[in-house]
Amino acid sequence: MINETHMAARPEDLGIDSERLEALFARARRDVEDGTLPSAQVAVARHGRLAAMRTFGAAVQGGAERPATDETMYHVFSSTKAVVAAAIWTLFEDGLLLLDERVADIIPEFGTHGKDAIDVETLMLHAGGFPYAPFAPDKWGDREELLRAFSEWQLNWPVDSRYEYHATSMHWVLAEIIQRRAGCDYKTYIRDRITGPMGLDELYVGCPPEQQHRVADVVHVTPPVEPPGGWGEVTPEAILRFNEPAVRAAGVPGGGGVASAATMALFYQPLVNRGETATGKRIMKAETIEFATKVRARPHHIDQTLQLFDPRLIVNTNRALAVVVAGDDGYAFVRGFGRTCSPGAFGHGGAGGQVAWGDPVTGISVGYCTNGFTDPIASARRVTAIGSIAGDCAKA
Repeated sequence: MINETHMAARPEDLGIDSERLEALFARARRDVEDGTLPSAQVAVARHGRLAAMRTFGAAVQGGAERPATDETMYHVFSSTKAVVAAAIWTLFEDGLLLLDERVADIIPEFGTHGKDAIDVETLMLHAGGFPYAPFAPDKWGDREELLRAFSEWQLNWPVDSRYEYHATSMHWVLAEIIQRRAGCDYKTYIRDRITGPMGLDELYVGCPPEQQHRVADVVHVTPPVEPPGGWGEVTPEAILRFNEPAVRAAGVPGGGGVASAATMALFYQPLVNRGETATGKRIMKAETIEFATKVRARPHHIDQTLQLFDPRLIVNTNRALAVVVAGDDGYAFVRGFGRTCSPGAFGHGGAGGQVAWGDPVTGISVGYCTNGFTDPIASARRVTAIGSIAGDCAKA
């Protein structure tokens, strides 16, 4: 449940245009009413507080189908990556991690099969070269098995010879970096250093059993297809495994987050407000956020998965440190931001069409969640529409 201190009395108190906000809700509602999605939830925040949220449809929750409400939580999949990224950013701020450190100097088990050439920056840009490195769900939570996997992983291509999205593998490494440098497991560190101070007690990286009855089960609404580019272990079957209690509790660092749309919108508020919450609590320094959200993608970091939809698309990833930046090249919409945000907006979407980003220029942040998986093109169009309307909610 969202704390009342996070809620604005009226959207106008945050400089949010109510008519534009209603247009956003109508767009989210439409997909549920026409049967495209079983349920959806959307929220907008600004000035550290939630302007409003709405939830539509029904979903299986706790083994029974019932109406989805503002209490319903969703799998946010790769939107989790930004939460883990924020934890890593604080290691930079505290002098516990350097951008040019070799990963193998932090995790010796990782330094095999040519992976010793990977530094932290290259890792966080999805250019390490091991996008398909496996780590099976039945081993999640077993650190010894993870370290054994690190030593066995091989490169799919030479380090930094190209960009390819590391759907799960990269963030297992980031999780272990947190363990080595912070002295505790990544889930504890995220809670103690990021989500707890933000007051977001229901942004779970590892959903506890007593809360899982509120989580909407994932469903394939249309016949499932393999994701573009064959994103490692992220198969249609693997997506459905997130309905299992043990998988929900595991807290996969690259995609196991559970939250509401409101919580995801609120997560970005301190990050677009110089590192401070609405109550003045500092999460990290403004300089740290600027450092972490600087575009570092190299000229040859082209998102080749987009060319599966249109071979003419030659689009740089515009990635910063484990998040994506909208950019000013006209391709913000293909990066998951819609068409109306500022070039400096940053965040990370998730499988199935989850939306989560913040804009430091307008101060707007948005969260959108659904439990329905549709074909990738329809999902991409929906993400563009949601992001475009949300980004335009601030009054002039």
